[in-house]
Amino acid sequence: MALRSSLTIAGLVAALALAGCSASTEGGVSGSTSQIFTSEYGSVTDSGYSIPAVPISKIDKKYHRQIVSYNTREKPGTIIVDTPKRFLYLVLPGKKAVRYGIGVGKAGFAWEGEAYIAWKQEWPKWTPPKEMIDRKPELARYGEDGMKPGLKNPLGARALYLFNQKGEDTLFRLHGTPEWKSIGTAASSGCIRLMNQDIIDLYNRVRPGKNARVVVKQ
Repeated sequence: MALRSSLTIAGLVAALALAGCSASTEGGVSGSTSQIFTSEYGSVTDSGYSIPAVPISKIDKKYHRQIVSYNTREKPGTIIVDTPKRFLYLVLPGKKAVRYGIGVGKAGFAWEGEAYIAWKQEWPKWTPPKEMIDRKPELARYGEDGMKPGLKNPLGARALYLFNQKGEDTLFRLHGTPEWKSIGTAASSGCIRLMNQDIIDLYNRVRPGKNARVVVKQ
């Protein structure tokens, strides 16, 4: 969703068990999956909220969280969003990355460019921008104080807020979603959505600041 509202990497490279799945690297060269986290999508109790389990067997395995080979010139800690392939990569040392399946902006709402994570928020409020309210007047009730956090909130369990290098809010977010069926599709109003279990994982690996670089590719 396009909204108005917010990198430590530890212990990821060690103890990787070969799983043998195929993955694509930034340069288009076939890589391999070192670890896959299919078992990590069960129900979660978080800050008093009970996040339902994702029926992960119904989601293409390529969109399950996994550590893959990834050849890039970007520094560890960089987030790279591959919009066409519906993947988000968190670059690790040693030509590896954590790869997450994502949902992206539908036609007319996609965005590309570079930004940084200015801040992040657990269980954020959701405040639709004026442009969205103009398209959907029924959202006007959330224009002042926003929608309170919760399982039905479009931002899900976590949100990472993207600003440009001038320090301006891009109004784009990396955020959670309860709509697991949207992963691998173009369904949002521009923001990048992850399953709630995945956005919690990404949130815990990321420290906001000018060095928390995000590159969105179309």
